[in-house]
Amino acid sequence: MAPTSPPELMLADSSRVGVIGGGPAGSFFAYFLLEMAEAVGVHLEVDIYEPRDFALSGPGGCNMCGGVVSESLVQALAAEGIQLPPSVVQRGIDSYFLHMDVGDVRIETPRHEKRIAAVYRGGGPRATPMSDTQRQGLDGHLLKLAVGRGARLVRSRVESVEWLHGRPRTRAQNGVQQTYDLLVPAVGINSVALKMLSSACLQYHPPKASKTYICEFCFGRDVIKRDLGDSMHVFLLNIPRLEFAALIPKGEFATLCLLGEDIDKALVQDFLHSPVVQQVLPPDWQVPDTFCHCSPKINIGSAVRPFADRVVFVGDCATTRLYKDGIGAAYRTAKAAAKTAIFEGVSAEAFRLHYEPICHRIRRDNFLGKVVFSVTKLVQGWKRSRRGLLRMLFEEQREGSNRHDMSTVLWDTFTGSAPYGSVLGRTVWPSFWGRFLWDIVRANGHRS
Repeated sequence: MAPTSPPELMLADSSRVGVIGGGPAGSFFAYFLLEMAEAVGVHLEVDIYEPRDFALSGPGGCNMCGGVVSESLVQALAAEGIQLPPSVVQRGIDSYFLHMDVGDVRIETPRHEKRIAAVYRGGGPRATPMSDTQRQGLDGHLLKLAVGRGARLVRSRVESVEWLHGRPRTRAQNGVQQTYDLLVPAVGINSVALKMLSSACLQYHPPKASKTYICEFCFGRDVIKRDLGDSMHVFLLNIPRLEFAALIPKGEFATLCLLGEDIDKALVQDFLHSPVVQQVLPPDWQVPDTFCHCSPKINIGSAVRPFADRVVFVGDCATTRLYKDGIGAAYRTAKAAAKTAIFEGVSAEAFRLHYEPICHRIRRDNFLGKVVFSVTKLVQGWKRSRRGLLRMLFEEQREGSNRHDMSTVLWDTFTGSAPYGSVLGRTVWPSFWGRFLWDIVRANGHRS
């Protein structure tokens, strides 16, 4: 079957590709593009523009993300031959603790393996202890893989994009101008470059976004091992505007992620002073005066027209999963865009036919994700349902139990290890809701 693009919009020997952004999406794209090009005998010149040094600790190397690599992505990367070494994985997550005002329950991974990886995106939080200085961030590791495939790392920021004879031309902070056969923005929605790229690509409109909150608390390895262990601690609290909260152990630190509707300082304080949260934090611990924290924007929608002739947006600036597994979405969009560029060409029509369906699939699943989180919000807003949920989970986690319906639904919802459609599909059976309603009755039978 002939490629979708005309010959002048096909990549050939010595074609030049510019990738703006060396985070997961940009590195995945460069890695797969060069791998596929080699497989078909095409030599490409690929530049990755990334001014940050991901080996640095603190804001200088951080990519503002919770740093949880989902179970499904760990498996997908392994199938691609991409392994996450011990220097990257700060901790293997083998369970999660669900904390509510009505009690706590530990839920084991359905496969009883440490498949979920807790990672740093950069070199670690500000004031990372010397014992952690040999640790690698995920972004730096993936960038090294792309460079190892043959990409050229350009330590400069792209300041402008214009068009020259139908090809995108970049001007970097160092003053160097380059013309490319394909330009790939992979900048994330927190990048200042996104506005510049939006004006350069007139039909592109960035995704809608909301503000969240991420911080790193240094508890020390002994305290992490004693109080948090190898579990991700998830909180279902009836706090307005809070959709999801998790405390994730990593080395000397624990990462706190709060997701919801424009998280602000007041909401953060309400969360930290909740009695449920206080019981999980180390005894007599107080929030330090200075610590690594940020309030990044996250996608709550998808971009409009994330492609044009010789341009394709990947990762967060195109689309991502709602609240969870953004690194997995970066992997899927980057690989699909690379495959399209190599085998179908770099025309807008090629990307519309062969790349846009992947973005649409993520968008459609996010719609189902909104349904999942709406149901979760209803459950956490009614104390009787929280009691029923706790009882159902206790029953499923009993030794010898062969029913794990609610446990697997919550596991995949909280960890992002399965599509939201799959999660929702497992809850449509009358037997699921029948068990849940019966546990609500039993859990509240002796209460007024």
